[in-house]
Amino acid sequence: MEVKDRYRRFGEWKQQPHQVAPLSEEEHECATCGTRFEGNYCPRCGQSAKIGRYSFKKALLLFLDVWGVGNRGMFRSIRDLILRPGYMIRDYLRGMQMAYFPPFKMFFLLIALSLVVDSGLNIQGINRSKLNEAEEHEIVAGWFNSEEEQTEKQAKEASTQNTDKTDRTEGQKTGDLVSGKLDKIFKQHTSAFILASLLLFSLPLYLMFRHSPAIPDLRLSECFVAMVYITNMYIIYGIVPSFLCFSVKAEMIYGMLAMLLALIPIKQLSGYSYPSTIWRVMVAFIPFIILFLLLFVAIGVSMAIYYRV
Repeated sequence: MEVKDRYRRFGEWKQQPHQVAPLSEEEHECATCGTRFEGNYCPRCGQSAKIGRYSFKKALLLFLDVWGVGNRGMFRSIRDLILRPGYMIRDYLRGMQMAYFPPFKMFFLLIALSLVVDSGLNIQGINRSKLNEAEEHEIVAGWFNSEEEQTEKQAKEASTQNTDKTDRTEGQKTGDLVSGKLDKIFKQHTSAFILASLLLFSLPLYLMFRHSPAIPDLRLSECFVAMVYITNMYIIYGIVPSFLCFSVKAEMIYGMLAMLLALIPIKQLSGYSYPSTIWRVMVAFIPFIILFLLLFVAIGVSMAIYYRV
């Protein structure tokens, strides 16, 4: 009964918006502009009424604030994205924006943090960004092919590379060049690529959730902001295996399972049941995949024409 009661209270807490601290009735004199006021912040210059002498704690918070993480809104946003993501996003869209860290600023900071963790800030101190990409391809191939088929395929590829090195057509060379250029562009502009994909996915998702029970007048721009916050949640979960140095296979499985967590904030945000949320997301994925593939092919063809010219 005690566990059940705690779970009930946790469910009630998740749906409660952030409670702002009450105004102080004590009178203060601002140390910056000399204005006398009642409340938590000076109405003239905005300085906090709790300004006091420096301490190591305050120095640390100021240092973190330079990078955007000393702000209480960042820690609160991370906590709520883990514990109550959909309700938090709904509160933000309804106007509670001072309580939470801005979604796009948070996105770029988390991307930077994940790169830092991959480059060596992890428990083993290794540069995970330089892990052999061939290992990932082998793992994916192993999920679809037997060990004998994989060995035979590798032998054929090695034989083809040795015998046809000088007989490659101009089209194959152009294809390899375009593929290499696309891979390089993606690695150099990962953040822009993710945001563009989110914007592309937001359109069909918006059409499926624009009349949801919780937000019956959802806008496309609000759907896009919600997707950025959900991506921030996914990045937070993704930093964990990178920091703990999971194996490549374990990290790939973890990443696929973490993607399913996106259903939780969408369900909480929209107010639909899980079955209704799942089928709507699956339907939204169909036009997204088609649009994504068409865009990818168009870019590839354009680059092929350009490099042939």
